[in-house]
Amino acid sequence: MTMTSTNLDQSLLYPSPMKEFWQAFAHNKGALAGLAFMLLMVFCALFAPWVAPHDPSEQYRDFLLTPPVWLDGGQWRFLLGTDELGRDLLSRLIHGARLSLVIGLASVLLSLIPGILLGLAAGFFPRLLGPSIMRLMDIMLALPSLLLAVAIVAILGPGLINTIFAIAIVSLPSYVRLTRAAVMGELGRDYVTAAQLAGAGLPRLMFVTVLPNCMAPLIVQATLSFSSAILDAAALGFLGLGVQPPTPEWGTMLASARDYIERAWWVVTLPGLAILLSVLAINLIGDGLRDALDPKLKNAA
Repeated sequence: MTMTSTNLDQSLLYPSPMKEFWQAFAHNKGALAGLAFMLLMVFCALFAPWVAPHDPSEQYRDFLLTPPVWLDGGQWRFLLGTDELGRDLLSRLIHGARLSLVIGLASVLLSLIPGILLGLAAGFFPRLLGPSIMRLMDIMLALPSLLLAVAIVAILGPGLINTIFAIAIVSLPSYVRLTRAAVMGELGRDYVTAAQLAGAGLPRLMFVTVLPNCMAPLIVQATLSFSSAILDAAALGFLGLGVQPPTPEWGTMLASARDYIERAWWVVTLPGLAILLSVLAINLIGDGLRDALDPKLKNAA
């Protein structure tokens, strides 16, 4: 009985890391709202064929530019109305969410992994590899991100895969610089010196000893890069260089609907609102992660 009460007291005094993280994250109400919206978006994206009321590419010629159901002339069959070709907007937005999540996740992974490797190399070899890697990243940062993405897609050609590669390349410098800065800050600590004295090899020192202690800012950066990837994909789609029609993608939907903005505002407003809410939700989650993973902000809260 005494053992049980002692363990209970210790669990109350020293909560598990996951419980402590969730308590700090849940303290930010905006982050919780963003998480709820993103969970809804992920659910719709995963089950899009069953959630969407219609095929996103099916054209209903008798219902061109039908307004949403709450406006005069709206149809319950098309809750958010139809576009200029009679396609259901709600179905296209749901399938577009799936595409946006795929682009964001794939581009973050394709930039995060090489960025960590290059940042580790620049941090552990500051004289041999650091200068050349960082000067290359400085050159990439000197170019506007959207302009660089447009140039890459113009060379590779438009399409989903090339859009992902372009966004990943544009996001790479931020991960390299952040990883290098975190590594340089950790190398002088006592636990790294102890690992070296214990005979830890370079790979173990890099990936087991130092890297886990550098992941907190990288996780926050990856979350914020996710929202940037959605914006960049929408911008490339709007310019006609991203995902090509008739594939439902929010930026492409905006581009095809810009000629109808005066007489059918919903065709432009709804995809734009989807982009706005998604980016806002991800940024709120990023703020919550920063507060939960930063010990100084956690203690201040």
